[in-house]
Amino acid sequence: MFKKLSLSALLALGLGAGAAQAAGDEVHIHDTDFSFEGPFGSYDQNQLQRGLKVYTEVCAACHGLRYVPIRTLGDEGGPHLPEDQVRAFASQYEVFDAELDDYRPATPNDHFPVSALDNAPDLSLMAKGRAAFHGPAGTGINQFLKGIGGAEYIAALMTSYTGETREQAGVTYYENTAFSTGWIAMPPPLVGEDLEFDDGHSNELHHESEDVAAFLMWAAEPKMMARKHAGFVAVSFLILLSVLLYLTNKRIWKPIKHKEA
Repeated sequence: MFKKLSLSALLALGLGAGAAQAAGDEVHIHDTDFSFEGPFGSYDQNQLQRGLKVYTEVCAACHGLRYVPIRTLGDEGGPHLPEDQVRAFASQYEVFDAELDDYRPATPNDHFPVSALDNAPDLSLMAKGRAAFHGPAGTGINQFLKGIGGAEYIAALMTSYTGETREQAGVTYYENTAFSTGWIAMPPPLVGEDLEFDDGHSNELHHESEDVAAFLMWAAEPKMMARKHAGFVAVSFLILLSVLLYLTNKRIWKPIKHKEA
């Protein structure tokens, strides 16, 4: 009985690995050197502001950020917009107020609107929910070296349309080499040179894609910098404590070791 179960388990694992490998062959995602990667990385404020513009003027037509408070746009470590700009940004949206039983202009304390289309996923946690680097046969080994790669996945998705289309059940699908099945119902959202940035940064397709990917990474992980700082402080204290314990141990046992000698 045990032998049969073992053979079944091994067969299932083998089939699963083969399927994962086959799916992985269709996906092409390159590692991007984002500023926030690594133990000492941090968000690029200008890049986040550019990504916010790409999201607002392109992505927000379909997708929402329902879990992101608008006031966080002014937080240090994020886009860090001035208070008056945060208020002005909020006022362009309308939210339903249950107390008024009517719509009113949004305030910084409100959240970004939800997705405008039922089939358009919310992007609040997209950069955390999607993984780009799985390793051989989907084992996840590469994540130890490259991280989850949610931002890389988003950037790759924006730039991996081949221009080929097909229609199925009345729905047009677009070939995208970064998407798991190779075909996606979302038309290319960016084509390059869509927007003009105030800081004069390049608006080529891959730059716009990286900017909005960085912004969505911040939306999913707004406290990443604080978490890294807390981790660095904790590790430093542990190292200091280990050194002190070692020296204390040497001092306490030194007389006894000399006696035995």
